[in-house]
Amino acid sequence: MSLGDDTGRTRTRLPEASGDPYGGARRNGRSSSRSLVTVVGVVVLLIAAIAFANRGGGDSDAEEGGDSPKAAATAPTGEKPVSAGASGIPAGFAHDRQGAESAAANYAVALVSADILKPDRRAEIVRQVFVADKQTSLENRFDKAYSKEFLSTIGLDENGNAAPGEAYVSRTMPIGTKVIGYSDTNATVDVWCSGVFGTAGEKTTNPVTSDWFTMTLQLRWADGDWKVDSFAQKDGPAPVPGDDKASTAEEMAKAVQEYGGFTYAR
Repeated sequence: MSLGDDTGRTRTRLPEASGDPYGGARRNGRSSSRSLVTVVGVVVLLIAAIAFANRGGGDSDAEEGGDSPKAAATAPTGEKPVSAGASGIPAGFAHDRQGAESAAANYAVALVSADILKPDRRAEIVRQVFVADKQTSLENRFDKAYSKEFLSTIGLDENGNAAPGEAYVSRTMPIGTKVIGYSDTNATVDVWCSGVFGTAGEKTTNPVTSDWFTMTLQLRWADGDWKVDSFAQKDGPAPVPGDDKASTAEEMAKAVQEYGGFTYAR
């Protein structure tokens, strides 16, 4: 899926003459069967949610994270683990670089979740994740993006629920984080993610498929915690698709019900 300022635009991947495996590698059946409705629906869904005017707020004051390692494994720090907030989203992140990374990873999960499509849960997520001065405008933008008409195009009712016998899936799995800039009041963090999205159902035209993307979150230290000031999303980095056998709709729906998510912390 293609995300950014090019709202509504989809990208067609063309084979390349070079030996680059990303240009000519065989894709699995699930990827090749992705319908136009799937591509357009998910792209518009996420772009509409993240393309808001007041972006930034942390870059000008943030120091470059030149002394941060480009890749660092998770290690014990002695910091108190984060706890679930009022909406089930982790809260109480440490006021340091690692706390900012943990916040960014957990917020990425929340912002690209199936719950963001549900009006009641969406309001809770916005209040938990974003700084106070952005919440009202963002609630209005999200409500317009996830209108009854739009939800209908991806097979959901006005409350963000799938039809009986079907299950809508949207899960994000952070692969790693990188601090781009940091100060005591602001932080910019990249979160490399993989995700699954679509509808699990025998007659769905929007089957569950996978994607790889990177979210950049501008964070602000506010009210004793890291909160999101703005965020953006772009494609990749993505590995060469494997030849895994696609699961049935029943297997996918069962997996979503049986496997819970994670709290991410360093």
